[in-house]
Amino acid sequence: MKKTSTRLLAIMLAVTLLSGLMAGCDVLGKEKTFEMFIAMPGTELNEGNKAQEKIAEITGVKVKETWLTGQTAEEAIGVMVAAKDYPDFIEASDGYQIMVDAGALIAIDEHWDKYPNIKNYLTEEQWNMCRKEDGHIYAIPQFGIVNDRDVSPIHNDEAWWIQTRVLKWAGYPEVTTLDDYFKLIEDYAAANPTHVDGTDIIPYTILCEDWRYYCLENPPLFLAGSPNDGSVIVDPETRQVIDYNTTDIAKDYFKKLNEEYHKGMIDPEFFSQSYDEYIAKISTGRVLGFVDQFWNWGYTAQDAIKAAGLTDCTYVPLGIVAEPGIEERYHNEPVLDVSGGLSITTSCKDIDGAMKFISDLLTEEVLTLRFWGIEGVDYLVDDDGLFYRTEEMRANAIDANYKADNLCPYAYFPQYEGMNLDGKNAWRPDNQPSEFFEDLLPEVKECLEAYGAKTYVEMLNPSKPNEPWFPMWSFSNDLTTDTPGGMAWAKMTETKHEWLPRVVMADDFEAEWEEYLEVYYRADIDAFLAEMQAEVDRRIAVAEGN
Repeated sequence: MKKTSTRLLAIMLAVTLLSGLMAGCDVLGKEKTFEMFIAMPGTELNEGNKAQEKIAEITGVKVKETWLTGQTAEEAIGVMVAAKDYPDFIEASDGYQIMVDAGALIAIDEHWDKYPNIKNYLTEEQWNMCRKEDGHIYAIPQFGIVNDRDVSPIHNDEAWWIQTRVLKWAGYPEVTTLDDYFKLIEDYAAANPTHVDGTDIIPYTILCEDWRYYCLENPPLFLAGSPNDGSVIVDPETRQVIDYNTTDIAKDYFKKLNEEYHKGMIDPEFFSQSYDEYIAKISTGRVLGFVDQFWNWGYTAQDAIKAAGLTDCTYVPLGIVAEPGIEERYHNEPVLDVSGGLSITTSCKDIDGAMKFISDLLTEEVLTLRFWGIEGVDYLVDDDGLFYRTEEMRANAIDANYKADNLCPYAYFPQYEGMNLDGKNAWRPDNQPSEFFEDLLPEVKECLEAYGAKTYVEMLNPSKPNEPWFPMWSFSNDLTTDTPGGMAWAKMTETKHEWLPRVVMADDFEAEWEEYLEVYYRADIDAFLAEMQAEVDRRIAVAEGN
């Protein structure tokens, strides 16, 4: 009897251990494993990634990240919702509201009392901006949360990017207007039609894939001197919303693109290229210029260009406007994005473990690991506690293979920008003043100096205090087809996505533009503008205490 009981006990123990391992539980030193899907393209880490392993030693957790491939965010999320099968963590991107409506996400605020790092991550006012109609919070914003102060020398936002070799070739001219920009590219391309590898240069390319078609669609907003409100212009004097898509500046901009397309200056594949193809082209150094947000291309293509030794093919930002006299406003302080973020799904079997991991990621030790790497390997510390890197470390940091094997930013988990929590260092190396200047290529230093700048930010006008309604994209990103304005917004977006590439390529621009506007106006644009205006008025009232 005793022998049978011992055997039964051993079997039960083995089953318990196996079940714990399969469930990702911390059994006999084995870290928990969670899965995360990020509804955007990205690069997976290699097995055994050193920083990931170090983070797992500290937190007891490892996260397997997978990224969007071959689908839109809505399509990928739609498949999950239909199957009711989700990863533990998700950054749903444009599919966030679909997940909320499907009841697929847990309410973060029902679980955060034990995790002050999460609860105190935002102010009560900021958290209230994240709440849905039922009063709950289903996503934690990851970006625009600044610790202490913004110290970035990087312009992380939208601009007209141009290669330093083009500016140097022209003698570092003043480039202010759309005509200036394209005249410079035309002249350079005529004199230098081939790249260093013998392939044809691409004077200008445009990304039109899925939601990233903003690279084609929203420059009229900036050309008019507006900051990045995203979906509308708000007149600072009248505080009235304006549809920038139908302005004279918008028409002139698309007419210019049409002219440049027929001159052969615009990538003939622009309307059909994928995001990966777009990044690959920029990474070769063949592309002279484009419009984009730096975060969408800079941390991949810029690193690839530098790693390939194409030192004069790096880019600097220009604040292009429609005509002289317009004051550009391309650079803004970091802005909290409350339109989505990191979520925990209802499929997660260990919500407390997931919450604890998020909390641990917000500690000083782990934040430093995420964005600086491993001390002594990826960075060093001087006698004053300031972080710095050697030339070898800087070279490693832009090498794609090295990053996949050694660095683990967990980039779509919550994070602090600005200063490291130690109060001495910047949150990441490229924001550390000493590292920024040491890492600048000679060609870039020469270019910045020619324009009286020391940083990429100084190539543009200084940021101004944000108006109380800024940014309006944080409202329009959350619109759904449940309201007349949201329905109109969806139709407007669909129309622009379909028609604007056709406008650029049209043989008869005027006829195509008129036909486009005819279709565009079929959406209930006034309903959209009315909802945007109501939100502007509401934000002003809150800011003014009314």
